[in-house]
Amino acid sequence: QVQLVESGGGLVQAGGSLRLSCAASGRTFSSYAMGWFRQAPGKEREFVGTIRSGGSTYYADSVKGRFTISRDNAKNTVYLQMNSLKPEDTAVYYCAVDWSNYGLIYRDYNYWGQGTQVTVSS
Repeated sequence: QVQLVESGGGLVQAGGSLRLSCAASGRTFSSYAMGWFRQAPGKEREFVGTIRSGGSTYYADSVKGRFTISRDNAKNTVYLQMNSLKPEDTAVYYCAVDWSNYGLIYRDYNYWGQGTQVTVSS
């Protein structure tokens, strides 16, 4: 059974950093794209970034240069390093897996974690 579990969220001041983790289980994920998304209260879920099996990464313009996605295939874990956090980064952050390994089409993401809350205070 495929399972994704996010961790590492919390409360941080603006300008601070957090690292989120997404631990995957149920199969080997090294061949698939792993994406990060976020959803703020009253807003739709939005794409944050993705990492493909070969290590290529793509980011939303709003986080480019501040967030970095990496993966440790031996641990079946994907990370989201968030630096220079802003209050507008406050949201529930989700990881998800895309079996197609493309990573840029929302409907291609098949399994989702339960999310972890990130709150950035001003």
